[in-house]
Amino acid sequence: MCGFDVDRQQRDVRRVISLTGQSVSVDQLQTGTENLRMMAGLAGVSRRDAKRRAQELLERFDLADAGKRRVATYSGGMRRRLDLAAGLVGRPSVIFLDEPTTGLDPRSRRSMWEVITGLLGEGVTIFLTTQYLEEADQLADSVAVIDGGRVVAEGAPPSSSGGWPVSASTSSSAATPVTTRGCACWPAGSPPRTAPG
Repeated sequence: MCGFDVDRQQRDVRRVISLTGQSVSVDQLQTGTENLRMMAGLAGVSRRDAKRRAQELLERFDLADAGKRRVATYSGGMRRRLDLAAGLVGRPSVIFLDEPTTGLDPRSRRSMWEVITGLLGEGVTIFLTTQYLEEADQLADSVAVIDGGRVVAEGAPPSSSGGWPVSASTSSSAATPVTTRGCACWPAGSPPRTAPG
């Protein structure tokens, strides 16, 4: 992972990766600023740099005005953006995003797409699971279908290949797309959904 041996250099690997799960993991009782500074401390960032980085991320994620409010007062979209910002305090090279737009309204989804596209433009590698075909199409450089932990099909997204490369026979019934720095992958079985709205 990023030139590090995942068995022998686990600390280095943890330093260069980040994970944002399906559910928001920030502390609802703290403010946005407090959450980011706490995560920076856990990532080994100095207090001075943590303060600067928290402000930088709040501005980047359009949360600067809400930074001093408790997260419990945030909308769902704001919480998702703060959660992703928390995963970026240590400046990871590789980010794993598990369905980051599920449950968001169309405006918040587009905003999240812009953030992801910006990270890709900075050279960050992103592995993204998604249930939405258009999301995989817009954000992915390549698409893979995973069934039972194995890649059963892969290729370019429709916008660059003319069609979905998915024609695999599998036994799985779950379908969840995944994308990486442009790879969209989802377990095979039932067809992926298109997003509401």
